[in-house]
Amino acid sequence: ESPSHSPGLRGLAGLFNWTMSYRRDSDVFVPYGYLYAPPTPRPFVPPRKSRLVAWVISNWNEEHARVRYYRQLKEHLPIDVYGARGMALLEGSVVKTVSAYKFYLAFENSQHTDYITEKLWRNAFAASAVPVVLGPRRANYERFIPADSFIHVDDFPSPRLLATYLKFLDKNKPSYRRYFAWRNKYEVHVTSFWDEHYCKVCEAVRTAGDQLKTVRNLASWFES
Repeated sequence: ESPSHSPGLRGLAGLFNWTMSYRRDSDVFVPYGYLYAPPTPRPFVPPRKSRLVAWVISNWNEEHARVRYYRQLKEHLPIDVYGARGMALLEGSVVKTVSAYKFYLAFENSQHTDYITEKLWRNAFAASAVPVVLGPRRANYERFIPADSFIHVDDFPSPRLLATYLKFLDKNKPSYRRYFAWRNKYEVHVTSFWDEHYCKVCEAVRTAGDQLKTVRNLASWFES
């Protein structure tokens, strides 16, 4: 989880030797997903889309930036909401459901460096929906994914203008399809919890040798 949902870190100073998290500066870096170039790239054909915008949310909190932004955005275009405050979603059906939509609101529950979760990798990319992201800054996303693979809410002065742009893309197929150009080079990997983490740790331990380290202030590092 992000620092906003990781209480009690200040009591853990000097206890751990290594860190393992979604942050790139972790001792063991395990992101929620990543892109990779397959040996033989396959031409990408986006599935047929019959709906506009979807959002899946389980933890609804009126104080979260994502809920506040959603309330403004929905005044200007229709958004189908699934989960806690919306339509029922069968377990394991997120990708299948979202694949019918052109856009997915990949809104993080909090905004922190490198905190880019399955909302982007699985809910949007694996479903071949263009992600509309709310999380860290655009530059942070671009450390992990191509600049033309997503739409950032910060690219627009207001939710109304973002809605106008999404409506434009809905009617303009060439412009919409440009958001899938990267698919001809890369595939999407969604990290499997927790088996990949265990493997990463084993690999790190085996290669570390006699390396000694102690994380003196876990909270200061993770909350920075």
